[in-house]
Amino acid sequence: MPTALPVSLMKLQEQVEEAAHSYGLTFFKTCYELLNYDEINMVASYMGFPVRYPHWKWGMEYEKLSKGHEYGIHKIYEMVINNDPCYAYLQESNAFIDQKIVMCHVTGHNDFFKNNFAFQHTNRKMMDQMANHASRVRQYIDLYGVEVVENFIDRILSLDNLIDYQAPYITREKVAEKKDNSTEEDLVEEVTRIPSHKEYMDSYINPQHFIDEQKESLKKKAKKRERFPKEPAFDVLNFMMLFAPLKRWQRDIIDMLREEAYYFAPQGMTKIMNEGWASYWHTKLMTDKLMTSSEVIDFADRHSAVVAMTPGQLNPYKLGLELYRDIEERWDKGQFGSDYDRCDEMAERRRWDKKLGLGQEKIFQVRKIYNDVTFIDEFFTLDFCKRMGFYAYGRDKKTGEYLVESRDFVLIKNKLLSSLSRLGQPSIAVVDGNFENRAELLLEHFHDGIDLDFSYGRETMRNLFAVWNRPVHLLTSYDEKRVMLTFDGENFKEKLLGRQI
Repeated sequence: MPTALPVSLMKLQEQVEEAAHSYGLTFFKTCYELLNYDEINMVASYMGFPVRYPHWKWGMEYEKLSKGHEYGIHKIYEMVINNDPCYAYLQESNAFIDQKIVMCHVTGHNDFFKNNFAFQHTNRKMMDQMANHASRVRQYIDLYGVEVVENFIDRILSLDNLIDYQAPYITREKVAEKKDNSTEEDLVEEVTRIPSHKEYMDSYINPQHFIDEQKESLKKKAKKRERFPKEPAFDVLNFMMLFAPLKRWQRDIIDMLREEAYYFAPQGMTKIMNEGWASYWHTKLMTDKLMTSSEVIDFADRHSAVVAMTPGQLNPYKLGLELYRDIEERWDKGQFGSDYDRCDEMAERRRWDKKLGLGQEKIFQVRKIYNDVTFIDEFFTLDFCKRMGFYAYGRDKKTGEYLVESRDFVLIKNKLLSSLSRLGQPSIAVVDGNFENRAELLLEHFHDGIDLDFSYGRETMRNLFAVWNRPVHLLTSYDEKRVMLTFDGENFKEKLLGRQI
């Protein structure tokens, strides 16, 4: 069971939050809980929430975390939850210097959760909502059995990345039942009439029942031509919830898992910014306000472990931290704007210092209105890339090893942006829920630089079929070829449609 914070840690929390406020950070009230290593592994397996719906994956995650801790592969120092109040967990076996760094880091996360635009739509009472979801799933298990409910949850969890990540921030046309929008006048104009030279003979040559039959025929043809939905539905999970032949409890489970997917999405969309912001502030608070002389070496050891770079892997803590520092320095010195951009002399660019002192103001603005994609697009500059020694790597087709592919700035930046767009996942949408007028599902992979993994794609189609109960088709492309994949419940088929232009 979690224990109350000792007096020493309560005083430390007050000191950390007072120092953070002095720099202008604003955050939710923070509730810390002290856990032993086993308890923190249990909470971590639930993704930070003390109560989740019953499912085998939580136990699997707990075993992995426990083994990692037991064999010294990794250690959990902290967890923090986007909630109001904000909940954070400390491991009781950590040294005092660790708790101090963690509290500074948590305070940075808390400020980011409260102020970054990507989190503004999230449920700030998700701790309670997760418990409600758990209660409802348990009720369904009591009614329908563990295996039935758990198998359905398995299928939906495999689809919970098929949501519209941009939906909370833009307005799209709502998916609605398809309707015949043709007016009576439109149909009258389309009806083929037998020509009549005498007006009074028209009712005999073109009797009303003949006109009505043609109108009905035109309506049926219009329905066949009309695609449903009218616009691609990128929230595939929502489309399935609304239109798949499901029972009420199944729709409710999709609704719950979809809500959780949208809650966690901003954390994936701001991983670099969020971890960079927390790392920036744990560094600044410790070095400027809170660290004693006896803690310098221990702090350097802990901090270097957080920002260490592994060859071939991107460390979001390191990249985010260095970008915030670069932005702060550039805006303090005035190294931005048209005059600076037009300067071609490298020596002059290095000496450039207008002493504007706008760095802190700028990073607070960046923290508020950017996500990882726009953050990298705007501030990952050629100078920064060269100074940090970034490179692009790829897998050698013959040996299978990862090798340095290029040090070209444009290629490096584009690969980085591609890995962040839609969290590095292919963009897939429902384009027809009544494909070929047979109630079959047609999806399309909108190729924006991210290829489709065919093994994952087939398993996803298999699970979509289990929910939709009709054949599922997926349009995609590879090697400049247009391909349609089909799963009919038993077999996969692949049809070449032609080359892309």
